[in-house]
Amino acid sequence: MADHLHVITGGPGSGKTSLIEALAAEGIHHMPEAGRAIIQDQVDVGGTALPWADREAFAALMLAWEMRSYREAFRSPGPIIFDRGIPDVIGYLRLCGLPVPTTALRAAEVRRYSSRVFIAPPWPEIFENDAQRKQTLAEAEATFHAMIDAYSGLGYELVTLPLASVAERTDFIREHII
Repeated sequence: MADHLHVITGGPGSGKTSLIEALAAEGIHHMPEAGRAIIQDQVDVGGTALPWADREAFAALMLAWEMRSYREAFRSPGPIIFDRGIPDVIGYLRLCGLPVPTTALRAAEVRRYSSRVFIAPPWPEIFENDAQRKQTLAEAEATFHAMIDAYSGLGYELVTLPLASVAERTDFIREHII
């Protein structure tokens, strides 16, 4: 386990990225979200590993991304914040009703983050769609519950982020990781 590696997870549109950007502005290192970058790359090159085209291929790319991010961050001094982690891939596959490859389960077992994982609850007041986020609020809520199941099933302690300003959430995270 790597106590200096901290995951922030949750459904889309719950303020995770804004929080991570604020923490980064304060000098806390972070590893970016796989999903959004993969979607942008796949769209740019005309690929089909997209959540609305080939979910299994999308999940495989996310797993590879998260494993590389973990490897890169593991040897770096902390704290380091992850915008999602390896267990998110497991939650995503289960949410989609797809089989979870043994490799994904093994990756989640051997590449452990800090035992405390921060989870952003659904927040209808700030939820918005964009070019990469096509989910509905109901899908965002289902994702939130899938992440609870994935992380708690792997033995992580979930800490719910308050529905508060970015500054207040930043203080909350800082109090828990430093």
